[in-house]
Amino acid sequence: MATNTELLPFHHQTTLAVLNNLNNSHCGGSNSNNGGNGGGGAATSAGGGAAVGGGAGAPSWAAIDELYQQTELPVLTRAGATGTTHHHLLRFTPYALHHRPPPHHHHQLQTLPPALYLQHAAAAAAAAAAAAAHAQHHHHHHHHLPHRPASPESPPPAEGTHISNLFPELLEQIFEHLPVRDLGRAAQVCTAWRDAAYAKSVWKGVEAKLHLKRSSPSLFNCLVKRGIKKVQILSLRRSLKDLVLGVPALTSLNLSGCFNVADMNLGHAFSVDLPNLKTLDLSLCKQITDTSLGRIAQHLRNLETLELGGCCNITNTGLLLIAWGLKKLKHLNLRSCWHISDQGIGHLAGFSRETAEGNLQLEYLGLQDCQRLSDEALGHIAQGLTSLKSINLSFCVSVTDSGLKHLARMPKLEQLNLRSCDNISDIGMAYLTEGGSGINSLDVSFCDKISDQALTHIAQGLYRLRSLSLNQCQITDQGMLKIAKALHELENLNIGQCSRITDKGLQTLAEDLTNLKTIDLYGCTQLSSKGIDIIMKLPKLQKLNLGLWLVR
Repeated sequence: MATNTELLPFHHQTTLAVLNNLNNSHCGGSNSNNGGNGGGGAATSAGGGAAVGGGAGAPSWAAIDELYQQTELPVLTRAGATGTTHHHLLRFTPYALHHRPPPHHHHQLQTLPPALYLQHAAAAAAAAAAAAAHAQHHHHHHHHLPHRPASPESPPPAEGTHISNLFPELLEQIFEHLPVRDLGRAAQVCTAWRDAAYAKSVWKGVEAKLHLKRSSPSLFNCLVKRGIKKVQILSLRRSLKDLVLGVPALTSLNLSGCFNVADMNLGHAFSVDLPNLKTLDLSLCKQITDTSLGRIAQHLRNLETLELGGCCNITNTGLLLIAWGLKKLKHLNLRSCWHISDQGIGHLAGFSRETAEGNLQLEYLGLQDCQRLSDEALGHIAQGLTSLKSINLSFCVSVTDSGLKHLARMPKLEQLNLRSCDNISDIGMAYLTEGGSGINSLDVSFCDKISDQALTHIAQGLYRLRSLSLNQCQITDQGMLKIAKALHELENLNIGQCSRITDKGLQTLAEDLTNLKTIDLYGCTQLSSKGIDIIMKLPKLQKLNLGLWLVR
């Protein structure tokens, strides 16, 4: 006799057995694998379950099974057969189990109390589900069990408790803080995140770094779609004109280090007006000449920042073109433009008004390593470029103390770099302090004629200093005392390679300069661990440089 039994453990080690197929004495039929020929028979279905046929007048077991297949809740029913006693059939779940205990011809089925009934019904349902999952992973079992119906989907989270409930505007504000690589990953999560990651506000200020090797109209369309307006070219093998036309809203173009950029490239790219372009970096484009500056002055009228560092073929004529066309220029870097002289600075300052009015709105002027400049150039700057806030004269070896008299007349000057200007001495500091009280950053590093006397002048006149660099100057602990008593707003102090500074000087600094955040003591050979411990106690200290490889 084929049976399909579901077992439920019960207290007092009692086992409830449910038989889907009764023996012939109860059902009145003969068992056969192919079905019964008499009034009733048992047949094994293709799905691995058992269907039982009853005799005349008996309830249809298949119908009862079909009824029970509609629910997983436990149901207590009573079924009867003609000429037989009624049996209490307990049905818990529609799933069959593997376990087949030996058939019993006589079963005493028990009726459960309601509380235990529900408790054991839940346990039976869990056991049946585990058995069904086990059967799906082991195909060597004799019976192929039916798949468990899919579990219902979890209810959606309560509104406002999940990131998916955020408004797109909030997502965009979050994505604004992500680096570009993480933005790309976030865009792959879902469509909502993709749309938020592609918003123009998220890409505001991002600079795209490109290798222009072939024509890429789709790339330029992508930049426009995201609202990217800043581009750095890492290598150039195609025409720049494709870029400036493909991204018409371009505001910043960085070509620094592209050694193959020449006048022909820029002439082709800047053949039309580009009113939106405000920043152009041509640093180390050494093939650039005054011809390119003519194109720039003609078609980039709204340019505010121009980097020409290392463009050693630029001459005074190029500066005349800049003074003629770039009236809105605020930042100009001419580092290592060796052909520039005092006359070219005069063009910028507006001393050739018959041809050019000058760049009177300049706020930063970088003249580092322009060795042909003299004190006369500083006179032009002081007279014409009155809006200047920062000037870099480092390595301008022809500038002397007399030139600093001119700079002292500039009320808006805030930052002055005189590093390695060999002809600057204590007297020049005296001239500077006569009217340069607005200066907050001064660098006289490697000016070996600067001594404690210069610090006396600085303490008396440059009392607003926040940054002071004195690397390799001839200063002692006495000079440290002068600045410690006067420069209470000082935040950055560089005194590296000042070999005459001792622990006493550091003691003075630690007592009075409580706002110090950065101090450079590299190469100060007279210091001991005691002095270092003293300076380390500064309340706002963030960076302490003790050597080339040791930074605390």
